[in-house]
Amino acid sequence: MGISHATVSRWLSGKDRPHFRSCRKLSEYSNVPLDKILSLVGYLPGVAEKEPAEWPEFREYALKKYPTELDEDLITMIEDLIERRRGRRYESKDT
Repeated sequence: MGISHATVSRWLSGKDRPHFRSCRKLSEYSNVPLDKILSLVGYLPGVAEKEPAEWPEFREYALKKYPTELDEDLITMIEDLIERRRGRRYESKDT
């Protein structure tokens, strides 16, 4: 890539950070999107991941933990509330 070991060492130790041109080289070499690299080195605010995080299924948990206390309607209502909360969480990260 044309970047010296000493330069990479300064990046890794936090004494320096890659210049924009170096970030572009790193992106091309590693197939990591340029905006993600620029975010990692501090030129851009954090870049949200494209895929949402894995969430456990509430229905499975509820049926195991509360087999007689929660009926189908209550489980469905709670699932809906969870989905609404998740939607708000992702919306607030986009703004």
